[in-house]
Amino acid sequence: MGADHTRSAPPTPPGVRRILVVTVVPLFLATLVAAIVLWPRDAPRPEAADDTPRYHGTVTRVVSEPCPPNPVVPEGTPTAADGPCGTVSVRVQTGPDAGQEVQTPIPAGPGAPRVEVDDDIILVSLIDPEDPSVSAYNIAEHQRGKPLVWLAVLFAAAIVAFGRLRGLAALGGLAASFAILLTFVLPGISAGQPPLAVAIVGASLIMFVVLYLTHGVSAQTSVAVLGTLASLVLTGLLGLAATGATHLTGFGSEDATTLSMFRADVDLHGLLLAGIIIGSLGVLDDVTVTQAAAVNELRHANPNLSRRELYRSATRVGRAHIASVVNTIVLAYAGASLPLLLLLTADSRALGQILTSEFLTTEIVRSVVATLGLIAAVPLTTALAAVVTTAGRGGDAGVPGGASTPVIPRPATDRAEALRALSTPPTRNTPPATPSGWPDPDRSTDTTW
Repeated sequence: MGADHTRSAPPTPPGVRRILVVTVVPLFLATLVAAIVLWPRDAPRPEAADDTPRYHGTVTRVVSEPCPPNPVVPEGTPTAADGPCGTVSVRVQTGPDAGQEVQTPIPAGPGAPRVEVDDDIILVSLIDPEDPSVSAYNIAEHQRGKPLVWLAVLFAAAIVAFGRLRGLAALGGLAASFAILLTFVLPGISAGQPPLAVAIVGASLIMFVVLYLTHGVSAQTSVAVLGTLASLVLTGLLGLAATGATHLTGFGSEDATTLSMFRADVDLHGLLLAGIIIGSLGVLDDVTVTQAAAVNELRHANPNLSRRELYRSATRVGRAHIASVVNTIVLAYAGASLPLLLLLTADSRALGQILTSEFLTTEIVRSVVATLGLIAAVPLTTALAAVVTTAGRGGDAGVPGGASTPVIPRPATDRAEALRALSTPPTRNTPPATPSGWPDPDRSTDTTW
C-alpha cells in the first residue's frame, strides 16, 4: 500500500509534533473504543453440515470413448451427454482406500475440471441412497494447495527482495489487514451491527496499523493518516447520499440475494456502503502517502518555497496521480463484474433501462463515490502537509511571526553579453591526458561558456 519514500525529512518542530500527537492519539483511542463497542460477541456460527467426504488422489490414466446415445432426447439436440465420456484411473492418496487405484467417470458438464495424467485431484465419495453399502468416487476439482503456497512464497520473496525491511513491514501490514477483516469487520456485520459503522471503524484500524507499520511513526505518516481518515468519512457520507438518491437496496447482485437467504438480519444497503469504504481504502492511503511525500520532497529540494507554492506544486503531482487512479478504479470494478456486464450486452432492453437497473447503478455509484473521495483526499492531504512541513521553519513570508528564509536573487546578466555568449560556439578544451593515455576521469563535463 502506498509508495516507498525513504528520504529522511528534517526534524519536525516540537510544537508541530505536539499538535499532531494531540490530534492523532485521540482519534486512535476513539477508534479503539468504537471497535470495542462494535466488537462481535455473539456472531452467528455456521451451521454444521454433513460434508461429503473428500480425498486426495493422482490421475494415472485417462481413457476417452464415444458417449452413448440418449434415447429420451431427440437426435441432434445438444446435451451434457455429448462429452467427454470415458473413465479416469486415480491412485487414492488419503482415506480408507489409500494406495489403491479406483475408476471414476470423466468429469462432464459446465465448469467440470479437465484432467490429465499426473494431475493431483480431489475425489468425493458418493453413497447410493438406496443401498448405503454401495459407494462410488467422482472427481470434484483439482488440488490447488501447492500452487497457492508457491505463489504466496514468490509474492513474499519479491516484496522482501525489493523493499527489504520496508517490504517486510508491508507484509506485516497486509497480515494485519486480513486479521482485522476476518476477526472484526466480517463477524461484526454477520452479528447484525451497522455495516457502515463497522466498515469505517475497521478501515480506520487498518489504516492506523498499516501506515505506521509500513512508513514509520513520523509527521509525514501522521499527515497521511489524517488525510486518509478525513477522506474515508467523506466517502462514507457521499456513499450514503448517493445510494439514498438512487434508491439502491443492496440486492443488485446474485451474491447479495443469496446472502439474504442465509443472513436475513444483514442490512444489505449498509453492506453496499461498507464495500465502498473498504474498497476505497487501498487506493486512498496510496494517494495520501504520495501527497505527503511529494510536499516533503519539494520542501527538501527547495527550502525557499512558500506554503502556497508547495501546495500548488504538490497538487499538480496529485492531479496526474488522480488521472491514472480514476481509470484504475473503474476498470477494477468492471473486471470484478465482467461476467454480469457481458450478460447485460445480451439484454434486449433499451440502453436507458440497462443503465438504470439496480446492478449497473450500483457499480456506477461505487465508482463515482470512490473517485470523489480520492479527489477530495488530494487537496486535504496536500494542504495539511504544506502547513506541517513549513510550520516553525519560516515557510511562508505572509504568515505573521514567521521569518521567511531569505531568497538569494539571481545575478543580473547583461543582455548584450548573453547574446554574444549564445552566438559564440563553445571551445573544446581537451584536458591533459593521464599517464595511461586516457583523459582524467575526475574532470568536469560541463561546457565552458
